Amino acid sequence: MPPRKRPRPNETAMKMVGALVAAARIAKGMTQRALAEALHIDVETVASIEQGRRALMPAVAEKMDRILGLPGLLTVAANRLPEVDMIPAWAEEYMEREKEALALSWYDTLTVPGLLQTENYARAVLGCRVPFVGEAKIELQTAHRIQRQRILDRPVPPTLSFIIWEAPLRDRIGGVEVYREQLRHLRACADRPTVSLQVLPLGITAHAGLDGSFTLLETPEFQQLAYSETQRGSFLVRDPNEVSILTQKYAMLRSQALNFAETKDLLDRLLGET
Repeated sequence: MPPRKRPRPNETAMKMVGALVAAARIAKGMTQRALAEALHIDVETVASIEQGRRALMPAVAEKMDRILGLPGLLTVAANRLPEVDMIPAWAEEYMEREKEALALSWYDTLTVPGLLQTENYARAVLGCRVPFVGEAKIELQTAHRIQRQRILDRPVPPTLSFIIWEAPLRDRIGGVEVYREQLRHLRACADRPTVSLQVLPLGITAHAGLDGSFTLLETPEFQQLAYSETQRGSFLVRDPNEVSILTQKYAMLRSQALNFAETKDLLDRLLGET
């Protein structure tokens, strides 16, 4: 007999929060569809939250409190979920914020930023993860990553700034053909009017990004957020002081990186070497 799957340690917490949402909605006399429409989200999302299959994100919880006439109860519950739920919730919220962002500033040290990856490169990067998750999951993750790139083709795209350490531009993840395709795509992206692309070169004696990759995001409400990923989690940063520190780091990195013309020249040279 195969071993029983162990429940997540905070599965009960998610189900409890979902039950609170359902009880408040019913008390207000609203259907799941009516609540979803008021929140401007899918009815399936509301159903998943109420069933405890999807973490309630703080931003959604705040809107629910207002619509359902609650004194911040769901917001407190969403913010107090155990950390194992908080990490996926933050990542999920970042993805939602990314879709509507006015501006994104992205510093990456290990790979080409996700918004600039080709499908083949994304598939190769996701296939490097350990433990191996299987071809089916890699395909789903790849499709999701490429779907995120739709924001580049919005009628009014966000203002995008990318700083990439030179090392991942020399790693041939996926093989020579995937590498060459990715370089060509980056070179094309560098010519987009809404994209600022700079490379932080190898061999410099000091730079402001030694603590790792991060992203800065400006919402339609002009709120400044930051996002950072680690080996086993991710964090959405709202604290203005912390966001300010990362903003200062990014400004310094822009001055330390190659300028736009130098970056294009480097990409041309790398393409010539393949």
